[in-house]
Amino acid sequence: MQILENIRETIRMIDEEFLDIRTVTMGISLLDCADTDIDVSCDKIYRKITEKAADLVKTSREISSEYGIPVVQSRISVTPIALLASVSGGDPVKYAHALDRAAKTVGVSFIGGYSALVQKGMTPGDEALIRSIPRALAETDLVCSSVNIGTTKAGINMDAVKLMGEIVREAAEMTPEGKCNSTAKLVVFCNSVEDNPFMAGAYHGVSEGDCVINVGVSGPGVVKMAIRGAGKDSTMDEIAEIIKKTAFKITRTGQLVGMEASKRLHVPFGIVDLSLAPTPAVGDSVAEILEEIGLEEVGGPGTTACLAMLNDAVKKGGVMASSSVGGLSGAFIPVSEDQGMIDAAISGSLSIEKLEAMTAVCSVGLDMIVIPGDTPAASISAIIADEAAIGMINNKTTACRLIPAVGLQEGDMLEFGGLLGHGPVMPIRKASPEVMINRGGRIPAPIHSLKN
Repeated sequence: MQILENIRETIRMIDEEFLDIRTVTMGISLLDCADTDIDVSCDKIYRKITEKAADLVKTSREISSEYGIPVVQSRISVTPIALLASVSGGDPVKYAHALDRAAKTVGVSFIGGYSALVQKGMTPGDEALIRSIPRALAETDLVCSSVNIGTTKAGINMDAVKLMGEIVREAAEMTPEGKCNSTAKLVVFCNSVEDNPFMAGAYHGVSEGDCVINVGVSGPGVVKMAIRGAGKDSTMDEIAEIIKKTAFKITRTGQLVGMEASKRLHVPFGIVDLSLAPTPAVGDSVAEILEEIGLEEVGGPGTTACLAMLNDAVKKGGVMASSSVGGLSGAFIPVSEDQGMIDAAISGSLSIEKLEAMTAVCSVGLDMIVIPGDTPAASISAIIADEAAIGMINNKTTACRLIPAVGLQEGDMLEFGGLLGHGPVMPIRKASPEVMINRGGRIPAPIHSLKN
């Protein structure tokens, strides 16, 4: 009887509560594709990706059909391309075109890894790749980019921070048709992780194997309904226990899909990333989870405390369910992709400053936030620096995915469509940080990084 009840519960979570496998992501090492001739390197990259991932999409669809579990997307992550650009020289955008062509050939939704790791300094290859990002994103459809500008161990590279503010502005301005969605494919990290299956920040770390399967599972609606079922008289520790048990069930579903994909593709299984990743669909919202816990509206007093409990309980439930939990695993709070966040931003309950406070206790950071198109590059850099400081001091991953809405001002609405949703243009403080940003150099690592 318990088995039948578990089956019925899983069916209900899928049919009514938006449980899904957000992505099956194949990580592929491209280190053996490096060559002093960039064209030869691009050919090697195309061949390796199309061989390794030839059956990825088909396998994901077969598993989805056989088990009745929605698999929303199949994706690929690759070795940070700046490493290959450092060997070959030449125009890094050639690599972006090779990645895009390979991704289209195998039929995945996105490919991540047009990336550079510059937390302590930039090589010529790193800088060349970073400066090419706006053009690479404008000229491709499926390529995603990320740059890691800080870590707890290294501090924050403020030269890279300044450059990334300029790059974000330039990427928005170069986006075809003025949609600004190139910046939706660009993430600036502190303490990035090597096994993240979620875009736009996924890349295949150099300490990973040649090829691996990582799974990202999501179910904000499942968690919300579990809390609702507990009623308003449950204590906060009882709510935390409910979230933990629900996260356990969600993670087991992800583990099942990941292990099955690994077996069928003959590729080692990596991790399950249990990140509550919302969508614009009604009911698939992290903001609504927080409101179900007891907030009148997300952004109001108590929001950070509720989010801290949610994030912690999700991680605890995931670790109980699998020894292979990794990636970012927690609660995402992207504004444009979460209808509850959108509503709170429109009403004024949710500000960028409150979002920044929330990022101290959740996964990732200032995500899919639309800002006025005339925001100075120095201000964008300063927001990135603030978010990186939270990550550096707290020894956690933080990131910025900021969208300067070209031609729009505070209060306007920017439409992305699909999983990216839509977002209101949020106000930015006018006080200039230009002198601070122009100093460059490095913010030193905190004292607690000295653990050797």
